[in-house]
Amino acid sequence: MAQGKDSAEVMDRPRVSVLLLSYRDADYIRDAIAGAFAQTVPCEIVISNDASDDATHEIACAMVATYDGPHRVTVRRNVRNLGVAAHFNEVMPLARGEIIVMMAGDDIADPDRVAAIVRAFDESPTAMVLGSDFECIDSAGQPMAMRFRQRPERFGLDYFVECGRLIGLLGATLAFRREVFDRFGPLRGPIEDNALTLRGALLGDCLCLRQPLVRYRRHAGSVSSIVFAREEPKEVAFRRRYERMVAFYGGTADDLEECLKAVPELPAARRRIARQILTMYRLEAAARAALLDGPRHRWLLPILRGLGSPGMRRKSSERLLKLLVPRRWFGLHA
Repeated sequence: MAQGKDSAEVMDRPRVSVLLLSYRDADYIRDAIAGAFAQTVPCEIVISNDASDDATHEIACAMVATYDGPHRVTVRRNVRNLGVAAHFNEVMPLARGEIIVMMAGDDIADPDRVAAIVRAFDESPTAMVLGSDFECIDSAGQPMAMRFRQRPERFGLDYFVECGRLIGLLGATLAFRREVFDRFGPLRGPIEDNALTLRGALLGDCLCLRQPLVRYRRHAGSVSSIVFAREEPKEVAFRRRYERMVAFYGGTADDLEECLKAVPELPAARRRIARQILTMYRLEAAARAALLDGPRHRWLLPILRGLGSPGMRRKSSERLLKLLVPRRWFGLHA
């Protein structure tokens, strides 16, 4: 572990901790760290590498060794590769700030990102988690189009049922009050963004700032490309994507179920909505698992349950159509 230089401008207990998590980001880490160093609010910055087999960690160490600015910076590396959520769980106890800002080793934060986040939390005492708009760039840093459903500026648990989609705030833009972690403990699923969004919604409001505060990079090695198998050969992409999504939805459901036990004071109406969301995640995991390996008659149970579940009716209706077409039409062998 290497330690950057401290500054008298940073209090012993910083208000903001930036967690800059990286894995195989040697081509991008310089820009990511430069974006963190450029923040206009003094922060605690923890740069952590998930035991990648490239030069990401060495580049980070070299940049920290020569840093002389207002932030308190630490650079570290896991002994072995843990994956996205477990890496977050490993690093989160090191953060001491009351506001946690997530950054990734392949993205670039706007210099005013932390300032905008702090301002938004100060103006919205009930907000527990927030994201923002973003600009999408490719591996060379050039703008590129990306389909992404814009989240409302303010929303709560009911949004997830009303929109009928299992979506959270984009992980690359996430920030949250540390209670979102301290109250519920380590994440239980493989990916952090939906779980943290739902935790925030259990405790208060979710915000999505209309400012594009992050340049979000899409490339072959990015987390989203891996999860959705975007770079996989066509003949295996569907199966791998579904396998990963089954783990993602199931893990998010496990996390939400345990979190509900930790908030006995949650009003009955909000608990009912949270249980509906939990059912949505369970049904989505079951439906995808059945579609992968089950005979067609086993697809029916999760589909029929979905038709009776608020928020899942549209998706379940679409899956009914898949009963009528050959499996090879959507990427599976017969």
